[in-house]
Amino acid sequence: MMGHARADSPRDDGSDDRLAARIRNAWLGRISGCQLGKPVELLSMLEGYDALQQYLAGVDAIPLRDYVPLGDHPAVQAEARSCRGHLTRAEPDDDINYTYLGLHLLEQHGPGLTTTDVARAWLTLLPAASTFTAERAAYATLLARMDEWFPEGADAGFDLLECADNAYNDWIGAQIRADIYGWVCPGNAPLAAELARRDAALSHRGDGLDGAAFVAAMGAEIPETPTLADAAERALAQLPADSGAAAAVRFGLGAAGPEGDAAIRAHFAELSPLHTDNNLALVVWALVTHPDDFDAATGDVVAAGWDTDCNGATVGGLWGLQGRPIPEHWWSPWRGRVGLSLAGLSEVDVDDLIERTVRIAETMPHTA
Repeated sequence: MMGHARADSPRDDGSDDRLAARIRNAWLGRISGCQLGKPVELLSMLEGYDALQQYLAGVDAIPLRDYVPLGDHPAVQAEARSCRGHLTRAEPDDDINYTYLGLHLLEQHGPGLTTTDVARAWLTLLPAASTFTAERAAYATLLARMDEWFPEGADAGFDLLECADNAYNDWIGAQIRADIYGWVCPGNAPLAAELARRDAALSHRGDGLDGAAFVAAMGAEIPETPTLADAAERALAQLPADSGAAAAVRFGLGAAGPEGDAAIRAHFAELSPLHTDNNLALVVWALVTHPDDFDAATGDVVAAGWDTDCNGATVGGLWGLQGRPIPEHWWSPWRGRVGLSLAGLSEVDVDDLIERTVRIAETMPHTA
C-alpha cells in the first residue's frame, strides 16, 4: 500500500527528497485527475459542454472540487467505479497505461530511447483494444507492415513514421503520453521535449507532436521556475513559434482567470473535442489560473469539457510537479492501487511507480 504520510507531507528541502516529492505528487495528481475526468469523458465529448454542466448541476457538483458523484446518466454509470464513494482503486485508463509504458521505456533505454523502441513496446505490452484514434490507426499500420520490419529493424523496408500517416495525428493521444519525460528531466527541457517527440512520432505529426513536446518541456521547467506561468512561457522555446500548439499555449496563458475557459471554448469551437490544441489551451489556462489550488485546477479543467480525463490527468501531473501535497481526499479513496490494461499487468502499486520513476530521474541528465 502507498505511504500516506510520505504522499501528504513531502520534504521540500532542496535535497534528493525534493525530487522524490515532486515525482510522488506528479503521480498522485495525474492518477487522481484522470479518475476525476473519467466518468464524464463520453458525456462531454458526445453531448457537449451544456450537457456536462447540466449533469454536474444535477448532482450538486458545481464547482467541481471532488470526484464526480454518480447520477443516472448511462455514460457516467458505465464508469461508476471512478465516481465519488465508489473508488476502491484507480480504474484502468489509457492515460495511465501510457505513463507506465513511458516509465518502462525509460528503464530499458534511458535517454537513448527511439521510436523503434516505442513500437516494439507497443507490440509487446499494449493490447490493440487499449488503443484509440491515432494510436489505434498507427497500431493497425504497424501490424499490417510488421513482416517488412521484424526481425531486422525499422530500416528493413518499412519506415515506422508511416504509422503517423493517419487522420488523427494532430489529436491529443501523444500529449497524454508525454508527461513522464518531463518528470524525469528537471532542468533539461530540450531532452524532455525530444524524448516526447520520439515517442509521439509513431502516431502523430504537426501539432500532435508539438503538444507532446510542450507538456514534457513544461514538466522539465516547473522545478526550475518560480511559477507555472513562467514554466509554460519557457517551455514554448521547444515549439515552432508559428505552430498551432504554440498559439494554443499563448491563448491559454492570455485567458488566465475565472472566465477564460469560455473564451477558449469559443475560440476553438470548430476543432474536434479530441484535438491537441483546444485541450492544450484548457490545460494551460487551468494551471495558470489555479497554481495554488489542486482542487480548482483539476476540477475546473474537467468541468470545462472536451477530453476530460486526459486534461484532468495532465493538469494533475503538472500541478503536482511543484512538490506541493495533493489533498488527501483525492488519493486516499484508491488506496495506492493503480489499474492497468497492459499485457501481464492488471494492477500496480503507486509507491512502486514512484520509486522506479525517482531512480530513473536520478540517472538522467538534468541540464541541457
